[in-house]
Amino acid sequence: MLRRDFLQRVGGLAAGWAAGFPSLGKAETPAVMASEKPGAAPLIASIEKVTLRSGRDGRAPTWFHPRTCMIPGTQDPTAFMTLQTIAGSDYFGPVHWMTSDDLGKAWSEPQPVPPLGRVLQADGAEEGVCDVVPEWHPRTRSVLALGHNVFYRGPKFSRDQPPRWPVYAVWRDGRWGPRRKLEWADPRGAFIYTNNCGQRVVLPDGDILLAFTFGSTKAQPRSVAGVLCSFDGETLAVKRVGEPLTHTAGRGLLEPSLTAFGGRFFLTLRAEDQRGYVSSSADGLAWSPKQAWAYDDGEPLSMSTTQQHWLTHSDALFLVYTRQDATNLNVMRWRSPLWMAQVDPQRLCLLRATERVVLPLVGDGVKDPDKVAIMGNFHPVNVNADESWVTVGEWQPKNGIHGDLLLARIRWSRPNRLAPDLKAATVIQP
Repeated sequence: MLRRDFLQRVGGLAAGWAAGFPSLGKAETPAVMASEKPGAAPLIASIEKVTLRSGRDGRAPTWFHPRTCMIPGTQDPTAFMTLQTIAGSDYFGPVHWMTSDDLGKAWSEPQPVPPLGRVLQADGAEEGVCDVVPEWHPRTRSVLALGHNVFYRGPKFSRDQPPRWPVYAVWRDGRWGPRRKLEWADPRGAFIYTNNCGQRVVLPDGDILLAFTFGSTKAQPRSVAGVLCSFDGETLAVKRVGEPLTHTAGRGLLEPSLTAFGGRFFLTLRAEDQRGYVSSSADGLAWSPKQAWAYDDGEPLSMSTTQQHWLTHSDALFLVYTRQDATNLNVMRWRSPLWMAQVDPQRLCLLRATERVVLPLVGDGVKDPDKVAIMGNFHPVNVNADESWVTVGEWQPKNGIHGDLLLARIRWSRPNRLAPDLKAATVIQP
């Protein structure tokens, strides 16, 4: 009964979703997608690379984990970004935030997010926060910035990480609320449970659908499950957890990202067997058996333990990802360039003919890979009906860390009806 009620609640809203997604009760994926029709113009009109902050010369900080959401305004919406510096493998500075009120042309100076800073522990270690994803929550008119905790000892990532969990803070009317923990008292997450770097879906009633990667011990491969949460503008709370997807290779399934398109939910998963995985669901809780990402001709993509994320357009669903290519054979985990391709939502594969480079590899990924800046932690966002962005922070692990903060401006040839109308609300002053 609970699942039936949930499906009715999600699927029966013919007016569409306040968060910018269509009603799941109306399948909007045509039998032949618009960009596949003979003679149709490519859906992607252009992709422009923009450098938001220069860091390759080492004279400025190297920014990482840049992720953006859009906040309503009476004119253009405000772009709200969280980001943090990087100084080594999994070693990040305190979380910062900055804004743009001219569609990403000019940005405010990054400033700290006080509740998501470092906290000194009794044993001398520090608890930080990383992998933060901000998302506008229309019902409560707030930004929910959700990441997870991480522990540092001295100037490096602590290899003996204690149990870890989601950590969040809420921004509203220019002010940050306190640091909070998303509670889940389930022994399956005794070692770790998190939605780190994950995309999530805001439902019409204000509930939030996301996914946990979780494990009871460090040695146990992690599973992934859909999670339905309530959110009242202050507290995020788990309501239901679905059936898990499992994987035995390496650490299991990591960094799940979730989206909605054409009457269904879709989940993409990082793994450690040179593959990424995909699954779909009618309710976000019961998932189809996962399958490895492959092209429509059946060739699997070679992916090396790196996340993938979704980019939704009303005419097509896209995946943004990294993969092995002749130009990046010796680049760490093939994390440059960034690619995107259209997804066939029925067969759960990528249409090879639609594949495009989102942000190019800079340098020689075969003969001089240490000087290639890698781009494995990125985030897509729909900005308006005409364009979407992918933001990423470069870094060079073996060449002084340094890298630029980048934005790929993807312009559409046809309006994106999934982009929320952000001009109908009162201006919010950051």
